[in-house]
Amino acid sequence: MTVHFIGAGPGAPDLITLRGLRLIEKCQVCLYAGSLVPEEIVKAAPDGARVIDTAPMTLDEILDEIKKADNAGHDVSRVHSGDPSIYGATAEQMRRLDALGIDYDVTPGVSAYAAAAAILKTELTLPEVAQTVILTRTTMKASAMPEGEELEELGRSKATLAIHLSVRNLRHVERALTPHYGADCPVVVIYRATWPDEQIIHGTLETIGKLVRKEKLTRTALILVGKVLNHHTFRDSALYDGAHEHVLRNKKTD
Repeated sequence: MTVHFIGAGPGAPDLITLRGLRLIEKCQVCLYAGSLVPEEIVKAAPDGARVIDTAPMTLDEILDEIKKADNAGHDVSRVHSGDPSIYGATAEQMRRLDALGIDYDVTPGVSAYAAAAAILKTELTLPEVAQTVILTRTTMKASAMPEGEELEELGRSKATLAIHLSVRNLRHVERALTPHYGADCPVVVIYRATWPDEQIIHGTLETIGKLVRKEKLTRTALILVGKVLNHHTFRDSALYDGAHEHVLRNKKTD
């Protein structure tokens, strides 16, 4: 028996990986985060499968279902939104499975920040503008940020920031980042990326809070901050430059 942790992607049912979908199709038990995973994905579970929305459940209750499946010799598809490696609450489940001696594996998924970049038709890294992307969040009700990971510190890098789970904390985002990025730095808030009710709000550090409050967005949104979001004068990369030689291509000469 194996528990398969599966990243379902950001929302659009066809953004799950082939591996993830095929695992769901064969598992006799499917546990999924119903508030963030579309029903179309878990409908792929085989006829007669036990399909359970874990949104209202506690960790102990989820583990009880896994133990029942283990006793019955049934594989479990444990379906999470996005990619399980980022804010997925999977590590605590794996720790419990280790203690129980239950086997598991992980199938990656498309994260919200990657989906957001695709929607915006932009790269999050541009030559000599930004070559670093930081995935982070702010202190909210669930937990505090570790020392040294506050936005005030991360902002010193001037990297592209993908700020998760923080749309209700935009005043703090503005105060923390304006000294480093400037009030006119582009910001995009993407609500429910790739879902049918997706919403995109463009602004700056100075204006984004007011724009988001007007739309009354309070959850399930990603904040992107950085010069790459509105930068059109960057130089071409060396990758396809005829004057640049690398192992797969000789330098072009006149």
